[in-house]
Amino acid sequence: MSEQAIIKTAHGEMTIEFWPDVAPKTVENFKQLAQANFYDGTAFHRIVKGFMIQGGDPLTKDARQENRWGTGGPGHRVKAEFNNRSHVRGVISMARSQDPDSAGSQFFICLADAKFLDGNYTAFGKLVDGDDVLEAIGNTPTTVGSGGEKSRPTSRVQVESIRIVSAP
Repeated sequence: MSEQAIIKTAHGEMTIEFWPDVAPKTVENFKQLAQANFYDGTAFHRIVKGFMIQGGDPLTKDARQENRWGTGGPGHRVKAEFNNRSHVRGVISMARSQDPDSAGSQFFICLADAKFLDGNYTAFGKLVDGDDVLEAIGNTPTTVGSGGEKSRPTSRVQVESIRIVSAP
């Protein structure tokens, strides 16, 4: 039986369909973290207009950690599972550092086609419902963050919860 993730945000819900056929370990990691309530109360801390929204950092639960947002994780890493799924609008993929095997909990959802990421980031699913929510989050005003990039939301975009449910 296939499963989906329901990402509940302040802007509404987004439903993600998983691709366990091309990224089984990544899908399992994401599902385990969601089932452990790891993502509840985190925020989309990085929004790059016309590119992607990024979340999944546990440090975003604490405003005092803002200068470290984007560096947090679950305490383990997932080996990259690069595949032939293209990074197009609505695709969810794992964020990572320069090390291809450094993904842990942070993920991003593409706001537009970003095929230059293909083969370099682990795409593991796609949005099947809630494109209006993705659009609303993607249009959140941003300011320059600690890394010098104009991607820090000026207002908190909270992930209330991520629940794993059976696909209809």
